[in-house]
Amino acid sequence: MSANPILRLTEAGLYCEPGDFFIDPWRRVERAVITHAHADHARRGCGSYLTSDPGKHPLQLRMGADALVQSIAYGEAVRIRDVTVSLHPAGHVLGSAQIRIEHSGYVAVVSGDYKVDHDPTCASFESVKCHLFITESTFGLPIYRWARSAEVFAAIDSWRIENQAAGKASLLLAYSLGKAQRILASVDRSIGPIFAHGAVEAMNRAYRSAGVELPEIATVQSASKGFDWSKALIVAPPSAWGSPWARRFGEVSTAVASGWMTIRGTRRRRGVDRGFVISDHADWPGLLGAIEATGASEVWVTHGYSAVVARLLLERGIDAKIVSTRFEGERIDSTDDDSLSDNAAAAVSTLTSSDTIDGENGSTDIESSRSVVRNEDAGLLE
Repeated sequence: MSANPILRLTEAGLYCEPGDFFIDPWRRVERAVITHAHADHARRGCGSYLTSDPGKHPLQLRMGADALVQSIAYGEAVRIRDVTVSLHPAGHVLGSAQIRIEHSGYVAVVSGDYKVDHDPTCASFESVKCHLFITESTFGLPIYRWARSAEVFAAIDSWRIENQAAGKASLLLAYSLGKAQRILASVDRSIGPIFAHGAVEAMNRAYRSAGVELPEIATVQSASKGFDWSKALIVAPPSAWGSPWARRFGEVSTAVASGWMTIRGTRRRRGVDRGFVISDHADWPGLLGAIEATGASEVWVTHGYSAVVARLLLERGIDAKIVSTRFEGERIDSTDDDSLSDNAAAAVSTLTSSDTIDGENGSTDIESSRSVVRNEDAGLLE
């Protein structure tokens, strides 16, 4: 039995009883503290929301103008009933936060989604010491090791140039919140015109309002009739692929930006031309390093390859357990602007021996990898 006096799992999500609030609930609740605005962590219809200052605008966009969204600065400690709460950068997307909760000297930290790699569009991950750490495990297998970002964006630029020579538009599919902005901030703007889907540009505005430097990007809808798309890069959410919206570009080469593109077979099964390994989640070394840095004696492992990560932590003498949640991590196909229809686990569970993995040291065959295991009375702040 856990000695943790702060958090327990309920049918509505993670509940902090001494603070009387939920963290990233998957049902409507009266008070919610939100790690970030992706759809699997932020649900509409709650009585009030508390998030980080830079995350307020994206969350308000997602929850609606009438939602009561409060925010605090990173590192600012607030008292909520019998607990002290502070939010710390998670490095996932704009405003993403780890939730630190302290009660009677005991500290629990809920990571939400996180990455430890540098991202010019959001605050970098900050390690927070705690007794209990609740971690994601989206890419919790040793096969997932990210190449340097500069190499990936150079490959995207080369793909664009190749497409231009072939008279094809370049359609790059990426989450509208987070990944799209990271791409727009990092690709070479001199190669050709860059356009964004409307859902991407809505989030671009949220990023700019938070002080993030992004290039001014035209929307696809603003292009003149008969525009020649063959020199253009178009950044759109995965839901745009195969839609009538995408047919206007004529000859097009389509690519997906996702950590699941590590596995080449995933790209083939999705019917896209290229896959670029870009993720807003920690890879295997980043995941283990982040967990270790907390110094936590107890770890709850959620969405992803939780069994693999929990087993390794147990072998290392850490009290680890799997906690079943409704968080989804990074997914492959989209049914709305940032939620995807196929569960990420399918990317590895359907591997064949002919599939290969793109890693920083070249391609690895699957069989060898398989062998490795501010105060408002109605709100939260009173």
